[in-house]
Amino acid sequence: MRVPTNSASESVIKQIQNLAARQSQLQTQLATNQRIFLPSDDPSAAGRVLTMENERAQLQQFERNAGTALEISQSSFAGLKGLKSISDRAGEIATLGSGTASPDALRAYGAEVNQLIEQALQTGNSRFRNDYLFAGTATDAEPYTVTRDPSGQITAVVYAGNSNQASIQLSESASIQPGTNGATNLGIRDLMTHLISLRDALAAGDADAVTATRPSLEASEDLLVNSLSERGAIDMRIEVNQAQQLARSDNLDKLVSYEVDADLPETVVKLSQTATAYEAALSSATKILQMSLLDYLR
Repeated sequence: MRVPTNSASESVIKQIQNLAARQSQLQTQLATNQRIFLPSDDPSAAGRVLTMENERAQLQQFERNAGTALEISQSSFAGLKGLKSISDRAGEIATLGSGTASPDALRAYGAEVNQLIEQALQTGNSRFRNDYLFAGTATDAEPYTVTRDPSGQITAVVYAGNSNQASIQLSESASIQPGTNGATNLGIRDLMTHLISLRDALAAGDADAVTATRPSLEASEDLLVNSLSERGAIDMRIEVNQAQQLARSDNLDKLVSYEVDADLPETVVKLSQTATAYEAALSSATKILQMSLLDYLR
């Protein structure tokens, strides 16, 4: 006599449950176009995806760093460009004051230069995100401090920053210093000092003294031109790096997609096969589980 045991019934039920779970999983993959939901779905692929996700997070940080570096460089460029305009106008005034201008004209030019000095001081002490741009790494205090006479005119300028440059990481192996260097920062101080000399010479009506300021003003202008060129090179380097990191990020997205996305045609075939197996298992189980003791009597 053969009688179906509890273990046989449990085995059939377990098989049906496995097929039902597999069918549900494939239906979810079709609906979401995702192949992996838990690490246990594919441990090897999940490990690779985790590694790539960590790399992508690192790239996102590099992208933010590059954005910050570019903003610092561009803000520095804007400040230097403003100082270059001041230097250009001062050079024009020095040329005009070296000629046969009248004392009244020289005094008028001197008053204009005095305003250029105030403008240069304001630009030199400009900030980006509450940090002083031209202070090196001493960004929490004004880099340029001045002495004024009783009438309020600036008579001397001191640089209170340092010559250090903050470094920003752009990739695993590359960093950049987007701020101005110590020579540029000191050159801004020197420009203001030369402007003070020009103003005083104009106020005194001394054409020879005005002429004597021109070489130093030209030297300051050359330094600003070089610094502006350096800003352009730094901007280009940052932008090239951003393009490279974007390409890396896009490649990572494709690799992650390859690992986790479902192959829709293959998934449809597997779902069809699983559905057929599930229906067959249900049909077989119905017959097996409905057998009674009399079915086995001979």
